[in-house]
Parts: sequence; C-alpha cells; structure tokens
Amino acid sequence: MEWMGLDGLDGLDGLANLATGSRSELTTGRKTLSTPGELTVILDAMAARRVLVLIDDADLRASLVEMLEELGVPALGRDAEGARGATSADPDTAATSVLASLTAGDCVVLLAARSPAETLAELRGFREDPRLTHVPVLVVARDEEVASLLPGAFELGADDLLRHPFPPAELLARVSARFLQRGAVDALAHDKHDAEVMLELTQALASSLDFREILYTVVRRIADVVHVSRVSIVLAPEPDQGDVGYVVVASDDERLSNLRLDLTKYPEIRQVLRTREALTITDAHTHPVLDGVRQDVEQAELSAMNLFPIVWEEQAIGVLFLRAHAARGELSPREMHLCRVLANATAVALRNARVMQSLRDHTQQITFARFEAERRLRQLKRYADLFASAAEGIAAADKEGHLLFANPRAHEIIGAEAGAAEDEHALRGATLLERVHPDDQERIRALWRGFARGEYPRGVDIRLRHEDGDYIVCSCSFASLADGDGAVLVSFQDVTEQRRTEAEFVKTMEFLESLIDASVDGIVASDMDGNIILFNQGAERIYGWRAEEVVGRMSVHQLYPGDGAKEVMRKLKGGQHGGAGRLAPTHMEALGRNGERIPIRLSAAMIYERNEPVATFGIFTDLREKLRVEERLAEAQQKLASTERQALIAELAGTAAHELNQPLTSVMAYAELLKRRLEPGTAEYRAAEIMVREAERMADIVKKIGKMTKYETKSYVGRQRILDLDRASNDEEAGETGET
Repeated sequence: MEWMGLDGLDGLDGLANLATGSRSELTTGRKTLSTPGELTVILDAMAARRVLVLIDDADLRASLVEMLEELGVPALGRDAEGARGATSADPDTAATSVLASLTAGDCVVLLAARSPAETLAELRGFREDPRLTHVPVLVVARDEEVASLLPGAFELGADDLLRHPFPPAELLARVSARFLQRGAVDALAHDKHDAEVMLELTQALASSLDFREILYTVVRRIADVVHVSRVSIVLAPEPDQGDVGYVVVASDDERLSNLRLDLTKYPEIRQVLRTREALTITDAHTHPVLDGVRQDVEQAELSAMNLFPIVWEEQAIGVLFLRAHAARGELSPREMHLCRVLANATAVALRNARVMQSLRDHTQQITFARFEAERRLRQLKRYADLFASAAEGIAAADKEGHLLFANPRAHEIIGAEAGAAEDEHALRGATLLERVHPDDQERIRALWRGFARGEYPRGVDIRLRHEDGDYIVCSCSFASLADGDGAVLVSFQDVTEQRRTEAEFVKTMEFLESLIDASVDGIVASDMDGNIILFNQGAERIYGWRAEEVVGRMSVHQLYPGDGAKEVMRKLKGGQHGGAGRLAPTHMEALGRNGERIPIRLSAAMIYERNEPVATFGIFTDLREKLRVEERLAEAQQKLASTERQALIAELAGTAAHELNQPLTSVMAYAELLKRRLEPGTAEYRAAEIMVREAERMADIVKKIGKMTKYETKSYVGRQRILDLDRASNDEEAGETGET
C-alpha cells in the first residue's frame, strides 16, 4: 500500500482546486499561499486544539512546529530528552509526557524516532496505554523509512503515515482529518451515552406512578450525568395562586417536597416561565436578570445556573433548575441538548402523573361524597313523614349542591312521573345546577357562597327545568339543617303563572304610563282630599311645574284661580254637566306657576272602587294657542276685506283713467296746434301755453290714476283726508294706509 495522500496535488494550489468560495492569505516562512474558504473553516475548527510534535530530529521538529504555527495550528515540540527522558525507547515516560502536556482528546501526535524500530516501539507504548488509545497518532517517515514502517505502523494502531517532505497543505489536511475523525468518534460515543441515559430515565418514568419518585429519579440522574451540584424542579403557579410556585423535588434532598416559593424573588424562574426559553447564568453576581435581587444572591452564595422550561402543549408548567459551582464551567452544547430533551420528557411524565393523581383524588372524593350522602340521608329520615305531607316542595342539599332528599311535592313540581314521585331516590344524587336555568346558575352559586356566611334568604325566584324541557319559576326559601355539615333545606313553590300575570300587569301599567305621558293634553289626578297623585308631561307644559314638584306635594286647588277646584267638584257631583261623576268639556281658567291665568278646556271624571269615589282626574286642553290663532284669523279676515275694497277702487281708477285719456289727448293736440298758429308773446299765445301746460298736468294725473294699486290718503284741510295719487301709484314707496 502506498500512502501518497495529497502528494499528487501541487501544494495549496492543488488543494484549492477541490474547493470553491472566497480565498484568504496563508503565510508560510518563505512564500504567501492562497487558501480556499473551506480551508479557513478547518483552521477555525483546529484553533482550540494542539499538535504534539514528538520528533527526535531537532531540525525536522523545528521545521514542523514552525510550519504548523504559520498555518495557525497550535503546536508543541518536544525533543528526546524533554519528551521521553534520557532513554528514547521509554514509551511509558513518553505517554506520561503526552498526558502532562495536553488534555486527552484535544491533541494529535506527530511521531518519529531515531529509527523505524524505535518509532514502532513508541507507537506500541502509546496503544498499550488505555489512557491514550483515543489519541490520534501520525507517523512521520522519510522516503527511505517508509518500507520499514509499512505495514507494521498501521497494525500497531497508527492513524496515518506522512511521507516527508510534504507541502503545508497536506500536513494541514492530514492533521485536520484526524481531528474531524476524533470528533466524530467522540460525538458517537456521546450520543450513545445520552441515548443510554434517556433509555434509563424513560424506563424509570414508565415503571412508577408515584409522583415524587418519578421526579426525584429524573433530577438525581441529571445531576450525575452533567456533573452539577444540584438539580431541582419548580412547578409554575396555578392561575389562582399569583406568584407562588413550588419546588417539588431536589437532587440533593430526597425528603424535600412541595416547598413553597415566592417567585417575585426569583426573576430568573419567572423569565423562563414567561419566555419558554432556556436561560444560562454563568455568574450570578453580575447577570442583569438578577439585578432586583442582587443582595439575596450574594447572601445565598450562588454561582452558575441553567434553567430549562418544562413545556406541555405550548404552556410552561415548570422549570428544570441546575445549579453548579463556577469552577465547573458552562454546560457544553451536548449537555444543553440533553437537558432540553430531559425537560420535555419530564413534562410528559409530569402531565401523566398529574392526570393519575387527579383521577385518584376524584375517585376518593366521589367515594367520600357517597358515604356522606348516605349518612346525611339517614339523619334526614326522621323528617320524612313531615316533608311528605307538606304542600310545598321541600328538598335537602349538601354544601356542594347535591340533592340528598326531595319530598313528593318537589317531584310533582319538577314534573316527575307519578310512580317516581313516591320514590325517594328519584332525584337523589343530582345537583341543583342540573335543574337551574343557565342564566340563574351564577345566582345560585352566589346563594351557596352566602350560606357559608350564615345568609339564608327567603322568597328568591329561581327558574328550574321541568321534566318536559320547559322552565318553571319557583319561589325558594332556604334554611340551615342542624346537622353541622353545612346541609341546606330548600322549600319552593311553583309561581310561574303568578309571575306571568304580574309581568302582564306591569306591561299594561307601563303602556298606560307611556300613553299618559305621550298625551298632548295635560292629565292630572288627585285623591278625594285634593292631593295630586298624577301629573303628566302635558300638564308640565301647561302649568310650568315639574311632576316631582307637584305629585304628593301640592293640592289640586293650587291649579285653579279662586274657588275653581270647588266649582269643578260641585259640577262633578251635580250630574247636570255630563252625568253623575262626569264633567263635559268646559271652558275655564287655570293658574300657571308664575300666576298667569291660562284659558283651558276641562274634561273630568271620578274614579270609583266598589261604587265609592276614590279619586278624580281631569284632562286639560290649553286654549292659548287656539285663541291666538282665532285672533290672527280675525285680523286676516279684516285685512282681506280692506284689500278687496282697495282692489275695487284701483279698478275704478283704471277705468276712469282710460275714459279720460282720449278726450284729454284731443285737448292737448288742439292746444298745441293753436299755440303754433299764434304769435309768440301775445296774450293768446300765453293762454295757449297755459292750456298745453295744464293739459300735460292733467295727463300726468290721469297716468297716475291708471297706475294706482292701493288706496293711499293724505291730509287736506283740518282732519279731512283726500286721495294721495303719488303714493297710491308708487308700489315701491311705503306710506300710511287710510280708511275707506
């Protein structure tokens, strides 16, 4: 077998042909080489590891150490004296040197002795030491030594053989391959170990239903596996418990159980419950989550902590709490993963344990309740004859509402069959909530809470389900049974029809009240002493009083001026104004709040009970608006008559103007003709001018008479008034209107 490795590639340039990605600069002692991105990843992965160079040849050893360090790989060189003592063939001291120099599992050894035989002897010593079986060993051989070392080196457990000289890339690739191989082997070993732990805990969780035993097994095993000082489980608070949690188990105290914990003092636990994310605190004295409780942390001498949420159906039901000394260091990713998996497994076990515990508790409660019911029923036997003959339904119930006894009348009310009514066991064991209407269930719960305070009300209406599916209204009264166990005696009657009738009466009354309030007229009622008992909104508008100021405070006599109220009562009793006890619509005056006399039309009547008058009522119609309308109507009729007269005069004036227009035109024409024929300056000419001027004036008067639209006057002599043509013929000018 010929181990060429990467000799066929041209150094790092050849290695670069195998990878893609960005390149970075790798500096050697003599030249700068370009390395691909994958090689950079290898260097980063090897930064936390070491290579121990056990080479007898000082020059070769120095060359390899320098090469590794320039590649970025930590290297430690040892000569024969430093690594193996005085005798180079002493494998025991060489093994001791390796253990003293490096942490097991974190190194690769480059081995080459003075001769191939010594090299094989060194290799045999390594592999025979159980402490070093996992340490990768690369044998370095010159070309002339390869034949002597093969195949014995691989038979003795060498991981690889490097033929010197070799390029830096090959050295880096061979060393990194050994680290990767070692990491893969370690990962498989860890996975196997974790799987064994999970299998062990799963079997433990499945083998017991004891709640504390399950949890103690989990925390104790976790503490052993991850090497921490304490592991505990804290349960989240119930919805009605505020910030109170419980430490149900701890790995260092087997007797600890349900330790009450105020979570306001543990912000780290509250954060994990809220976020459902793991929390790591490497130093409790500086971590910001613990700022609010720093003093308590310092007093408790806390160090490193890891908290993992215990989640069931997306709800944090608890916290897996790991506490370790600071010297222990952080949990590795593998340990973190293991704790998360165990926390999830704990959630399932915790849930199952709770379910089983709940079932046991429920079974125990049912058994105890049955025993108590039978005991109480025996105590109630002495009341059986009395209850059986009662006209009301009577039942007894315990403090949880379970029926212990019901008499025959109770069976009849809820609609039990005739045969079942005599069977005392027909309703036994049922609860009141099963019979109560859904809308009344909260009310019955409030009543039951009041029983604990000694409150036993009477006459409480509760709707109970009848056997036919409908609900009936029962008036219930409650009392305490003197048995000392909180039992309650319930007596009830069916008042369904009574409540329905009352509801109808209330509905009718509300309708009448709405009708009275909606009336435009005022409606006032009073008792026979005159005290006002009804005053609607219409009456408020008429009188100006508010109802609350009048009802029960004023007398009906204050609503009339003088003896108006007595006059109304006299007419009601007389029978001449609409019959006995009635008053036909009558015009009267009422007295307003401010003393104003208000014209009204009043209709009144007496109210009788068993033929005896008990009250009077009156309907008041306010006539003020009606009288104002009548007054405005009279004024309008008067104005209409005046307008008709004016229209007649205007029509007469138009006719006269039309008749005068033609002769006046002729006079004007002849006067103008005469003026033209006369000599200017003569007396005749001046007379003709006067005739023309007066004719034009007369034409203007006729024109105004023709345009006249209303009858306007003006003063003439003394008190006499004559027609004002200028104002009567001008529609836009406002003037004084005269009387015709």
